[in-house]
Amino acid sequence: MSRTRPSPSEADPDTRAGFRALPSVASLLADPELRLAADLDETHLAVAVNEALRRERAAVGRGATPTREEVIARIRTHVAKVGKPRLGPLINATGILIHTNLGRAPVSPAAAVAMAAAAANPVALEIDPATNRRGGRMDEIAGLVRLLTGAEATLIVNNNAAAVFLVLSAVAAGREVVLSRGEAVEIGGGFRIPDILRQSGATLVEVGTTNRTYPADYAAAIGDGTAALLKVHPSNFAVTGFVRETTVAELAEVGRARGIPVIDDQGSGALLDASRFGLGREPTIADSVAAGAALVTASGDKLLGGPQAGLIVGQAAWVEAVARHPLARAVRADKTCLAGLATTLRHYVRGEAAEQVPVWRMVSAEPDEIRSRGERLVAHLSQRAPRAGGRVVPTEATTGGGSLPGQTLPSFAIALDPGDGDAPDRLAERLRTGDPGVFGRVESDRVLLDLRSVLPEDDDRLVAAVASALATV
Repeated sequence: MSRTRPSPSEADPDTRAGFRALPSVASLLADPELRLAADLDETHLAVAVNEALRRERAAVGRGATPTREEVIARIRTHVAKVGKPRLGPLINATGILIHTNLGRAPVSPAAAVAMAAAAANPVALEIDPATNRRGGRMDEIAGLVRLLTGAEATLIVNNNAAAVFLVLSAVAAGREVVLSRGEAVEIGGGFRIPDILRQSGATLVEVGTTNRTYPADYAAAIGDGTAALLKVHPSNFAVTGFVRETTVAELAEVGRARGIPVIDDQGSGALLDASRFGLGREPTIADSVAAGAALVTASGDKLLGGPQAGLIVGQAAWVEAVARHPLARAVRADKTCLAGLATTLRHYVRGEAAEQVPVWRMVSAEPDEIRSRGERLVAHLSQRAPRAGGRVVPTEATTGGGSLPGQTLPSFAIALDPGDGDAPDRLAERLRTGDPGVFGRVESDRVLLDLRSVLPEDDDRLVAAVASALATV
């Protein structure tokens, strides 16, 4: 059998020199700096070192010629990463409030405490303490959702993609689903509605056009094989101009006349009217329920502001039919999710969501308040890192997460322009890899740290992280 790369003895002189530069496992395990960087026991430290060395050998085999010092530095970095949690807290200063790549919506402190308590302790997840009988997994949340939306029943799964897939699988497998061509969309991560329909076993029947679909289009497409009428939130784009969208209420009227349920993928999970805070009106879950949708699906970690979850709410008979599907157990939410979601929903029933749910705190922050925070932080930063060149500049923030596409909120950012040949991209990288990491954006050769997406309680940590990044130049 042929080898894909030469052994050290067969390699050219430069490659042999590269292999000789590689330190031994024993010398690395005896390296005090490496042992200090690692938070691993002896066995797993040796495994991590061997893995890192295999990468270095492969690189040399491909022609790399590192010095011994470069190899040791990279292995120290690798081992340190193994021992350090990747999902540690960081600061989102991008100006995207619900940033999918940064974990979407942060939950409230109360929700975080509830999730931690549920994770660390036994809870009455599927048992009624009064009767000592099995049941009740959805009772608490179903009651809260009923208060907030009027929905007769609720089922919680692990995300909205799972909610849509489960609903279609339970309601429409082997039958047809009618959908507007303008709503056969793809959202983040390659999630395509036509693909999900296919995987669920349903057949897609497209009606209307990309920009205009009327109730009559749906009515004309209904036949003996029709299982449901589907409406999908466009999520991360908006169609403007010569547009006619069929509303959930209009669709429900068509469905009632023919005995066909309406499924509304509402998407954002909004429970508050965003127009209260200067944004356009995003349809809420309550709007869809009131309009007559049999089943509504939504995300828990977008505008709802809770943990990652998929909500399936609506008419009891339809929700119960979905809950009986075998797939429901495979995608159900765990106890930590349910605890965090229940606590988040209580913020809404108490009328305190704008003050307690982080997403709505960010949305509702007054621009003058954000600017004042920025001025205070720049003053502190000038004392700790005079070369930061920090100043407050106006910006536009977005909600993100596929919510309120195309809409912005006025904001202010700290603009960092340290000069001295320090490229903004390098500073942005040091900020991202710091402790805590800070994610901003680079515009016009400056690093911008948008404060609308930074909670005020993180201001001191932000200043310290910036000062530390600048000190490493």
